[in-house]
Amino acid sequence: MKFRTVKRHIIESLRSIIRNGWMTLAAVSAVAVTLLLVGSFIALLMNVNKLASDIENNVSVRVHIDLAAEEADQETLRSSLEELEHVESIEFSSRDKELDNVIGSYGETFGLFDGDNNPLYDVFIVNTDSPESTTEVAEAAEALDYVAEVDYGGSDADRLFEVMSTVRNVGTIIIVALIFTAVFLIANTIRITIFSRRTEIEIMKLVGATNWFIRWPFLIEGALIGLIGALIPVSIISYVYLSGYDSMTNYLAGSTYALLEPNPFLFFIVALLLGIGIVIGSLGSALSIRKFLKV
Repeated sequence: MKFRTVKRHIIESLRSIIRNGWMTLAAVSAVAVTLLLVGSFIALLMNVNKLASDIENNVSVRVHIDLAAEEADQETLRSSLEELEHVESIEFSSRDKELDNVIGSYGETFGLFDGDNNPLYDVFIVNTDSPESTTEVAEAAEALDYVAEVDYGGSDADRLFEVMSTVRNVGTIIIVALIFTAVFLIANTIRITIFSRRTEIEIMKLVGATNWFIRWPFLIEGALIGLIGALIPVSIISYVYLSGYDSMTNYLAGSTYALLEPNPFLFFIVALLLGIGIVIGSLGSALSIRKFLKV
């Protein structure tokens, strides 16, 4: 296609956008609202997925060592744990350290249990190669000698894994549904715009214009409407995320959990929404103009 023709199509598209002001506003609003929903849900789902992964990866098996076990017995137990399948690493936490953790979490009142009064166990903290292996490792550890008890959250951990899996699956379905809804809404909105110009299209067909010659200005117009409409949710989501990120970072300080870093996360969201806006705007125009080209 010649540059002059491309230039003409772009000018025609811009004139149409300005000339059909109210229709353009309706189409841009449809794009903005639907992409705001899509973008917000994608941002929410990606961060929920990130936090879910952080939580899953922090689920470990805590093996409480029998109080009667000697140092040699502890080394034997450690060797036995290392031989279990799916064990990635093992850390030792003494009774005193466990008590310090309790005091740090619940206050100095628990300092009364210091020294010989300490009722806690020495603990081996076993990290598995995957969250799903936690139950298997815990059950195997319970059968070993010198083990007083094993704690890994039990049914709570299993329920957590199930919930996180459900969130991911349902979230993906909702995002796909929202995108299809966006295409449907935009296609119908642009169809109204094209319907108002059906006489113009019929005249162009009668004087010999090809389908693609007629189609290109509408495709460009749809792409521009999609782009303009996407700029609104992109701005809103970027502002809200940057503001919320600072607050949540302070709230989660000291924990192993964190939201996705704004860079490159926001760059991905911006590129994705702009791309979706252009594609569904063009697609909506292409679907809408087909029936009007049949004269």
